[in-house]
Amino acid sequence: MKTKSNITYNEAIERLDVIMSQINAGNVDIDKLSSLLSEAHELINFCRSRLYKVDEEVKKMIAEIDNDTPVS
Repeated sequence: MKTKSNITYNEAIERLDVIMSQINAGNVDIDKLSSLLSEAHELINFCRSRLYKVDEEVKKMIAEIDNDTPVS
């Protein structure tokens, strides 16, 4: 897996899908399960952070557009 700073949102989601598939298949030993859950936790936090950042950027752009729109 790429380092956290080099991974994209879509890559993180794809990796989470792989992790979930492995866990749901039920053939992961307990030691591997622990590392997979830890990785999933990091990926979820990364995705959450990215979504919040994009949400704030969109809100800022909308506010700027609203401020530039002349009132009739």
